[in-house]
Amino acid sequence: MNDTLQIATFAGGCFWCTEAVFKNLEGVERVVSGYTGGSIKNPAYREICSGRTGHAEAIQIFYDEKLIAYKELLEIFFATHDPTTLNRQGNDVGTQYRSAIFYNSDLQKQEAIDFINYLEKEKTFNNSITTEIVELGVFYNAEEYHQDYYHLNKEQSYCQYIINPKLKKLKENYAHKLKK
Repeated sequence: MNDTLQIATFAGGCFWCTEAVFKNLEGVERVVSGYTGGSIKNPAYREICSGRTGHAEAIQIFYDEKLIAYKELLEIFFATHDPTTLNRQGNDVGTQYRSAIFYNSDLQKQEAIDFINYLEKEKTFNNSITTEIVELGVFYNAEEYHQDYYHLNKEQSYCQYIINPKLKKLKENYAHKLKK
């Protein structure tokens, strides 16, 4: 892996969805599904689903900032999930599905704050943004069967009805940012 890659960590509902979106972007080398923001060590999916660990389903994006900027990742993050629903994305409900940006530098924190302020000022959404901006703690990789879920399970109904529309929107609005 390229040693100059930057890391962005986002939670925007089910990590199968966010992983599928960001894997398509030029400059993104790798996306890992996992858990962060909680209180126990080495959480398992069944524990996360209980909503009692405090973890969010999240992704880590390893990207080349010469090809895609953090601000562009933020733009796509906000365009491909609903940041105005507290602890919910569609039928996925619970704190594990919250919208959050887990920053790993003061620069990422400031860019996230500035971007949310811009979206609010522009009234991009009908409701207020509930996205948390939190310092990244420990990120735990999800179990192997969660990694690259969409690519390996495209025919599954969740992928068809939930992820495909997000990918369609991505292709329509961000074709110029997609891998060739």
